[in-house]
Amino acid sequence: MPPTDELSPAFEMRDVSKTFDGVAAVAGVSFNVAAGSTTVLIGPSGCGKSTLLRLMVGLLTPDRGEVRFGDAPITAANVTALRHRMGYVIQDGGLFPHLTARRNVSLMASHLGWSADRVTARTEELSALTQFPADGLDRFPTQLSGGQRQRVSLMRALMLDPDVLLMDEPLGALDPMIRADLQQELRDIFRTLGKTVVMVTHDLREARYFGDAIVLLRDGRLVQEGPFGSLVDEPAEAFVGDFVRAQQMAREGADA
Repeated sequence: MPPTDELSPAFEMRDVSKTFDGVAAVAGVSFNVAAGSTTVLIGPSGCGKSTLLRLMVGLLTPDRGEVRFGDAPITAANVTALRHRMGYVIQDGGLFPHLTARRNVSLMASHLGWSADRVTARTEELSALTQFPADGLDRFPTQLSGGQRQRVSLMRALMLDPDVLLMDEPLGALDPMIRADLQQELRDIFRTLGKTVVMVTHDLREARYFGDAIVLLRDGRLVQEGPFGSLVDEPAEAFVGDFVRAQQMAREGADA
């Protein structure tokens, strides 16, 4: 992975703000996401990280500022076309329970008029990539394990071969052992595909594992961004050190 300053930005957040019921979920946030890198958004609950992800994918519109994807601002006129270049994964997978895994994966491709042969070939390719069992494709979500459902969600997000992958706590609801296995598999997939990834997590160790760049948020504002080591060695303010120590203590308690 080349240094991020040598990569053109896939996303640019320019002084972005978003308010709900008079409360600022995101307040004047600016940062770039380098193409081909993995950027992790992290911070306490309610800090604005999931709101930022929804702004990037165009599910929300900023009250102020601009979200740019590639060379273009995301607008009402282009958001549908731009979303076809983005894969989006949410925490519980967001699968349609009345559709089989195969139909969940292929839904958008079928909607866009892909041929049956093309859909089948792409589904089989993604099944191999994500190590999803072929005999699971014709099962319904309730018949799959949590890890299998997340693989289906990932396959669906990758179906159209998007430029970027946006993931909101994709492993947060999983058993720790399954989560550890999927972490390694996900990182291998990211490296194999070379795609731009933006991931939300509340787990600092997971952020370190995946992130080329870490964006730490608090109360809707960006506190610090950079490689993981900068949070530990060069904290921008006292909160950064407190956050790192609290995460380390929580992890030590969980491992005890």
